[in-house]
Amino acid sequence: MKRVRALVLSTACCAVGALAIVLLRSEKKDEPSASTLREPHETLGAGRKEPADKAELRVDPDTLRDLRITTMRVERHAHAEAIEGLAEARVDETAYAEVGSPLDARVVSLRAAPGDRVDAGTVLAELQSVELGRARASVFGSRRRMEIAREAAERLRGLAESRIAAQRELLDAEAALATADADLRAAEAALQALGVAAAEGSGGPGEALSRFGIAAPISGTILERLAVLGQAAGPERTLFRIADVRRLWLVVQVFERDAARLSLGAPVRARFVALPSREFTGRLEFLGTEVDAASRVVNVRAVIPNEEGLLRPGMAATAWISLSGEDAQVLSVPAGAIQRVEENWCVFVPRGGGVFEMRCVARGRDLGGEVEILQGLEPGEEVVVQGAFVLKAQAEKAHGGGEHDHH
Repeated sequence: MKRVRALVLSTACCAVGALAIVLLRSEKKDEPSASTLREPHETLGAGRKEPADKAELRVDPDTLRDLRITTMRVERHAHAEAIEGLAEARVDETAYAEVGSPLDARVVSLRAAPGDRVDAGTVLAELQSVELGRARASVFGSRRRMEIAREAAERLRGLAESRIAAQRELLDAEAALATADADLRAAEAALQALGVAAAEGSGGPGEALSRFGIAAPISGTILERLAVLGQAAGPERTLFRIADVRRLWLVVQVFERDAARLSLGAPVRARFVALPSREFTGRLEFLGTEVDAASRVVNVRAVIPNEEGLLRPGMAATAWISLSGEDAQVLSVPAGAIQRVEENWCVFVPRGGGVFEMRCVARGRDLGGEVEILQGLEPGEEVVVQGAFVLKAQAEKAHGGGEHDHH
């Protein structure tokens, strides 16, 4: 015969709000009670199967929507000895650019916004500069004088051949042509020195000679737009920051004693605070050459793919860099998924409809952000990662309340 006991918790956990939980527990007559305190390996020792007692937490659907619960599928991973360090995602500086005005100007039009994906050569903003207007006007005037001098020289050359014009007049015309050519070259060089191509200075008098556009030097995503309409701009001021974020640098801080054990190409795993159920991998490609005098750490760098766009520069993470050695396939879960309940290690397995099974497991080694599971879970099962601590608190409160009512 089985004894079934229903415990209803009506008060909420202070960290979550009102939470209705029914703790259903069944105990077999010929097996130990769930309240018996045992070490993890005693709970699931050699030759033992899943614990005889199971507990289920039932969460009200309305309350479940307010909980920040994430789950992940349990899988076997290759694990080797690894060095752990705090890490930060940063832009790949080989695909990063800061765009500004090459000369003093004023912003008159904006054509790109933060988050936009742009190609190299895309005009990001239009600016206006008095200095540029003068330089372009000088090029335009010099080019016109060059054309007039060339026409005059060609005309006098023909007249001189027919002995209608004196040779002296032809020499003066050719000298004027040479002077006009030199003036044009000087004006184009001055314009080019402003950072604007000389070809942009050509055109008729109706052209807005003082306006010019600044273009993206690389293809990527606009991280930041500092330009504002009407704002003064200059060579010393950044107007746009662009980066190709489809791959990022992961900068990891490791202690100097550990840095000496690392080698280029070593596998790197990372879990980000904002994405606790996802693991990102890469390869170590740079070992820092300087030790920080205050913290005694060395910055090392890996490259991680970001094709899905889930990662953003500046996000914090914990990283593990594998050392040399053969990897072993082990079943593991993130450290936050396994909770201490009384004296057992437990995980919470979602069953749907707001029901979570609290299952005792046998805990193995700490694997740098993950914990080896020796028994109690199978590959492919889902476990709660973020929110496991909240469920644990409710389970303990429900159990405590039920024992009080029983006695």
